[in-house]
Amino acid sequence: MAVPLAPAPERVDTPDVDDVPEHDFPWNVIVWNDPITLMSYVVLVFRRLFGYDEPTAHKLMMRVHREGRAVVACEPREKAEWYVYRLHEYGLQATLAPS
Repeated sequence: MAVPLAPAPERVDTPDVDDVPEHDFPWNVIVWNDPITLMSYVVLVFRRLFGYDEPTAHKLMMRVHREGRAVVACEPREKAEWYVYRLHEYGLQATLAPS
């Protein structure tokens, strides 16, 4: 008994390179200044959460302090949302915005 052959697949046009879903674009994680949180604590959070070295974490903390906000990471949307969630757990004010 012979096994019937499956039909050959049809050709499909390849999608354009420009058809990248919006959620794949990088998103900025923004930390906002508040009058309560200690600067040393913000440096500690940046080091623990993002793995920054001391000078980088301190530089970002000073930008938050002086300018009122700083972009601390630029990631795909899902990871950026996770960072915002974790920053909220640490008691810091954070949001995300498309870059």
